[in-house]
Amino acid sequence: MSADPQSPADRPAPEPAAPGPAVPEPAVPGPTAAADWVAGTAAALGAGLGAAVDAGRFPGGVLVVGQAGAGRAVVGRGLVAPECGDVRPDEHTRYDLASLTKVLATWPLVGAAVRAGLLDLDAPLRAALPRLPSPGGDLTVRQLMTHTSGLLPQTGLARYQHTGRPLIEHLCAEPLVSPPGAHHRYIDRGFILLGLLLPELFGRPLPVLADELWRGLGLTATAYGPLPRDVRLAPTEQRLRGAPRTWGIPHDPSAALLGGVAGHAGVFSSAADLAAFAEHLLGPAEPTGPQPERAGPASASARPGPSGPSELSWLPGWFASSRRPLAAVEPGLSRGLAWLVAERGPVAYHHGFTGTSLYLAPDTRRFVVLCTNAVYHGWDRTRLADLRAAALHALLPDGR
Repeated sequence: MSADPQSPADRPAPEPAAPGPAVPEPAVPGPTAAADWVAGTAAALGAGLGAAVDAGRFPGGVLVVGQAGAGRAVVGRGLVAPECGDVRPDEHTRYDLASLTKVLATWPLVGAAVRAGLLDLDAPLRAALPRLPSPGGDLTVRQLMTHTSGLLPQTGLARYQHTGRPLIEHLCAEPLVSPPGAHHRYIDRGFILLGLLLPELFGRPLPVLADELWRGLGLTATAYGPLPRDVRLAPTEQRLRGAPRTWGIPHDPSAALLGGVAGHAGVFSSAADLAAFAEHLLGPAEPTGPQPERAGPASASARPGPSGPSELSWLPGWFASSRRPLAAVEPGLSRGLAWLVAERGPVAYHHGFTGTSLYLAPDTRRFVVLCTNAVYHGWDRTRLADLRAAALHALLPDGR
């Protein structure tokens, strides 16, 4: 395979953070202010979504705008897809999340592994799995999650099929293109590596671990593919003329090659589930106890993986530590652990190549979810640039 087509679309160039001086941390807005903001923002972003659909950029999409604890507004525009007849998208329509998999699956599972004592963010990967070769085995989880590892930007995995050697060892044996920690380069390879490492640590397949996490959060529409074709599941791109449209299998070629399950892509979900995930992350952090920054002794009860709401109360604290700026991306914009962080606000967010986005403003507990199949007519990163920029700016102080 050639260079990975996912990476350019997920780079944040179209949505730079607005420059300006730091502002004092605001109080969480009260019910009236929250309701006004939710209604006004949903109307404005809904108009932008509708304009994009009316212009023929993609068949349709869904927005959820909300403030945790104070309500949500849902806006749907257009159709799920022409193949689905006149079915209109709503908050329960499932979309291919593409790189939102990184923050919906891999990022929380890494937090669970650190909390269970199975990983140390700053120890070499080889400390967790001794058989890993250099130079990849010398990298740290923090470097992988901040996209500063120096791993190859290409994700051509087909050459490693049928070799008899585990893919995780192939990836770790590859040469680096830059010194670890030297600079930020958005790639999928680090999260592919993490998606292969997690099952080794927990002793359970990645989709099983992820499903337990999602069920514990009440995310009933979220799953790895492949999924059966359905009018409530949005298809994406037609890869070959005359061939069936990509529908229920990941649009990402590397995830598809790995059977639909990977650390960087492969998850399908709905806007309602993404909103519930956002509300959980924006909840109060645990007042006591260590947050999952550094590994401690692993216990037998912790090893199987995350399950049950009572075991997930640490996630808001993990989100708080993960949105600390760690690697500069551009002026006013940094990378935390997986998340992009607009320093004015702050706002933490991530995109998916297929046309999905998730934005969270922890100071105000506000969020925006965007689900579309913007690659339906092929890849063009400009299709969502204006709408994504508007979503980000709506969450910044004074909308700037």
